[in-house]
Amino acid sequence: MILLQLSSAQGPAECCLAVSLAIKILTKEADEQKVRLTLLEQEGGSNADTVRSGLFQLRGDASLSLAKKWSGTLQWICQSPYRIKHKRKNWFFTGSFTQHEQNAMEHEFSATEIKFEACRSSGPGGQHANKTSSAVRATHLSSGISVKVQSERSQHANKRLAKVLIARKLLEKKQQKQEAQKSSRHKSHHSIERGNAIRVFKGLKFVEIK
Repeated sequence: MILLQLSSAQGPAECCLAVSLAIKILTKEADEQKVRLTLLEQEGGSNADTVRSGLFQLRGDASLSLAKKWSGTLQWICQSPYRIKHKRKNWFFTGSFTQHEQNAMEHEFSATEIKFEACRSSGPGGQHANKTSSAVRATHLSSGISVKVQSERSQHANKRLAKVLIARKLLEKKQQKQEAQKSSRHKSHHSIERGNAIRVFKGLKFVEIK
């Protein structure tokens, strides 16, 4: 199983729009390559139809190659649709993926660390949203971190995936504590701008420049 995250990396509204446009291209490429793409989490931007970050589950023979294609600094060249007179035309966002082997998906949590509740699926859940009560909400009691998982067809599989997501969030939380948050956000965004983009898109039609 592969998890792929697209993020504006604390960039402005234009970067969030770029993420939203990129998700449409990702969805199209996944369909062409017969990769099952499932949206697990999404954080909306401040403007309508924009996305600050999206976390996807990829499954299929071409999952790894597709994830690698989106991993790194990504660039969008376009006049800002929000600030017409703004001189800047280069907007950056990032992609990153993690790979989880089937036998490594069970993270070490004690039986009392996580509370599981069965629930019915709701809202967008990708191409194969589960419509039964096998969806689960998992809460890590000591941290308060909670996730809802509905992408799998059995409650047991959804519980396993929930553990993966909670472990991921706990790691992110630990990393955030190790950084001075204000300065790290500033450095992170500007390091993206200086990086070499692995893919470059142009215009509101989001056409890739080869």
